[in-house]
Amino acid sequence: MFLSPIPDFIITHKMEKETFKPKILVFSTDKISDPGIDQAGLRKIHYSPAVYVISMPCSSGIKPKWILHAYDQGFDGVFIAADGHECSYSPKCPDHTNHIIQEAQSMMKERNISPKRIRMAAICSVCAEPFSNHMDNFSKILFELGDVTTERNKQS
Repeated sequence: MFLSPIPDFIITHKMEKETFKPKILVFSTDKISDPGIDQAGLRKIHYSPAVYVISMPCSSGIKPKWILHAYDQGFDGVFIAADGHECSYSPKCPDHTNHIIQEAQSMMKERNISPKRIRMAAICSVCAEPFSNHMDNFSKILFELGDVTTERNKQS
C-alpha cells in the first residue's frame, strides 16, 4: 500500500507550533503588584522567561493604544497586574482599569486580534504564586491561539 508523504505546510505548521513561546507584556503597579512579581523571582518560582514587566504607578493610567502597540511589537498577550481596591491613587481604579480593557478589546477586534489576548487580575504584594499561575495559564491560552501576527494575517 502506497502512503502519500505529509505535505510540507503541515509539517512546518506543527514545527512552528512546537517552538512557539508566547511573549507576554505585563503592566504592573509599583506599589502593589511589583513586590509580588519580584517575590516570584526572588523565591525562584518558575514562570515563562518570555514575560516582560513594565512598572506603572497605577493600572488606570494605561492607555489602550499602548496595549495595541504591544501587539504591533510582537507581544502575543498583555496582562494587567492591577491594584484592585488597594490603589492609593484613586478609589475608582478598578472601574477605570476595566473600562480601559473594554476599550482595548474593542480596538483589538477592529484589528482582528482576539480579545482573549488580554487579561487582568489583581496581584497583591505577596502574590508570587498567583502571579506565576496566571502567567502559566495565560501562556497556555496564548499557545493555543498561536502567534498574534499569524492570527491577524489569517483574518485579513
